[in-house]
Amino acid sequence: MTVKKQKTVLSPANVGSGAGEGSKEKGERTKPFKTALVGKIVVSSELDAKQLYEKSSFGELAEDRIQYSLVEALYLLSKGRIKVNSSGKGKETALDFTSFLKQSSKLEPNFYTRFIVFKDMRNRGYIVKTALKFGADFRVYNKGVKPGQDHARWILYPVSEGSTLTWQDFAAKNRVAHSTKKRLLIGVVDNEGDVTYYEISWQRP
Repeated sequence: MTVKKQKTVLSPANVGSGAGEGSKEKGERTKPFKTALVGKIVVSSELDAKQLYEKSSFGELAEDRIQYSLVEALYLLSKGRIKVNSSGKGKETALDFTSFLKQSSKLEPNFYTRFIVFKDMRNRGYIVKTALKFGADFRVYNKGVKPGQDHARWILYPVSEGSTLTWQDFAAKNRVAHSTKKRLLIGVVDNEGDVTYYEISWQRP
C-alpha cells in the first residue's frame, strides 16, 4: 500500500483553471437567487439555478427544479450565490450562513469538516458530488470533467485532525474505492481549517 501526502491533488499551477465555481468569482458580481430548505435538501426552480447547474454542475436536476445537498447550499450561500428560506410555524425565515450551518450540523454528522473539504476542493476547481450510494462522503472529478462526461476519479473522505480511524474503517474505505474503480482520497482538516490530502493506492510487492 502506498500513501501519498499532498497539499494539493494536482500541481499548484493548475489550481483554479477547472470548472469549479471558485475560479470565476474574482471581479464578478451575481445577484443571489431564491432557494428553499426542505428537510435535508435545498431546492430552487429559478432560471439562475438551472444555468448554474449547466455551467458549473452545482446541484442535481430533478424534474423542473434543482436540488442541492446541504454542503453545496452552504458553499453557494457563502459565495453569495443563493438565498435560503426555511418555512416553519406558518412563516418563512431567511437563513444566513451561521444559522444554516447550525441547522445543517444538527441534520448531518461531521458536517462542518465535510464543508471545509468541499469548499477547498471547489475553490481549487474540482467538481465534487455526494457519494452516499457508494458508502462515501464525496466523489471528485478531474478538472475540466463534468458528471456524465466521465466517471469520478476519487472517492473522498473528510476527517478532522486528531480523529481516530481504525484499520477496519480504513480497509472498508479502500474496499469502496476498489469496488468503484476510483482512487481513495482522505482530506484531513486541521484546527486552522487547512486541508491536507492523502491519496492511497495499492501496489503489488
